[in-house]
Amino acid sequence: MAELEQVNTSKRGLSYGWFAFGGLLVALVAAIVYAVLLMSPPAEDIRDMITFLLISGSLSLVIGYLGFRRFGLGSSLPSLRLKIMVIYIAGLAIAFVNVVVTAALMFLSEHDLKLLSVLLFFALVISLFSAYFLAESMSRSVRLVMNAAGRLAEGKADERVPVQSADELGRLASAFNQMADRLAEASAAQQRVENARRELVAAVSHDLRTPLASIRAMVEAVNDGVVRDPETVHRYLVSVQHEAQRLGALIDDLFELSQIEAGALKLQLERASLEDVVSDTLESMDAQARLKGVALSGKVEGTLPPVYVDTRKFQRVLYNLVQNAIRHTPADGAVTLIARDCGNEVEVQVADSGEGIAERDLPHIFDRFYRGEPSRSRDTGGAGLGLAIARGIIEAHGGRIWVESTLHEGSTFLFSLPRKEKAFLPMVVF
Repeated sequence: MAELEQVNTSKRGLSYGWFAFGGLLVALVAAIVYAVLLMSPPAEDIRDMITFLLISGSLSLVIGYLGFRRFGLGSSLPSLRLKIMVIYIAGLAIAFVNVVVTAALMFLSEHDLKLLSVLLFFALVISLFSAYFLAESMSRSVRLVMNAAGRLAEGKADERVPVQSADELGRLASAFNQMADRLAEASAAQQRVENARRELVAAVSHDLRTPLASIRAMVEAVNDGVVRDPETVHRYLVSVQHEAQRLGALIDDLFELSQIEAGALKLQLERASLEDVVSDTLESMDAQARLKGVALSGKVEGTLPPVYVDTRKFQRVLYNLVQNAIRHTPADGAVTLIARDCGNEVEVQVADSGEGIAERDLPHIFDRFYRGEPSRSRDTGGAGLGLAIARGIIEAHGGRIWVESTLHEGSTFLFSLPRKEKAFLPMVVF
């Protein structure tokens, strides 16, 4: 790292050297052209002038290099104001020496030399005041940015710098404000992530605590001999098995949701018949619907084209939506699964005649662990992950999912998949 910095420093020094040499040539040409236009001197005077200017210009460059590059005069000064004033003084001092020495070599009279010295000294004093005001203006702009940076570091996220000019200092202030805006956005995003993490921990803790408490109570009852008759022991063991399955399903859901949110969900796409997937879903969920006393039906409108989907994950979406509909539909209610061709999309609907969803809950219905009241109550037994997983899977297929509902009038969950070739779908493994 140190060697690389040394190489960069050498390159910068070389570029500065070429720049100074180019500046000397440009100044020399400009001075000669100006002298020819102003005085029309003979060729011999022009040769002498070139010699004098080359000597004085080279000496000036050497002095400037030694002062500012070799001895670090510019970097050792503590303030921008002093640096600018020193640069002005050095430039004028070099000009003063050059003019006086060149004039002396050209055999000007002593009176003319003194008058020229007075004029140059007057210009030096005027330049010092001009340099001070310029340096003060620049220093004030820098201090504004520096003070704002200090307050921003102290946690004042709303700190901004007024943009007072269109030069580099103004652009610096604008860049600082843009940085502060992005820091504020990042801080807000971090706070949202932290709040989501706390909510996730609280929700997972709640959903794990309940089955674990039931398992522990039943196991302790059997182990301590509180329950002894075989029928009750068997019933307890069945309950323990059921709670363990709930825990396993919750852990599987959390793992799948973490993959979705991390963008690590991979799809094994294959050509599938939507009619077959809908039929399999109705057959698998029929027993649960009958147990709840809910009429489950489905239909496919028209002839649907084959779709490229990950069959297992796509089936999971339908299971989650139908199971959610059955869970929130009272006995004697109905759940209907409909699939239709919508031109460039294939649309699937899961409609129920349940209690519906309150309008305030609709924007959050696909959030993880979200349960509104009464539509998403914990009393219904769901962990609050099924709809979040369904959204993640559908979006991974390049589709979209939404809900339409009116409180006390039922809900309809809909999703659509684009009729695209498999090569255009995101997060796909073939």
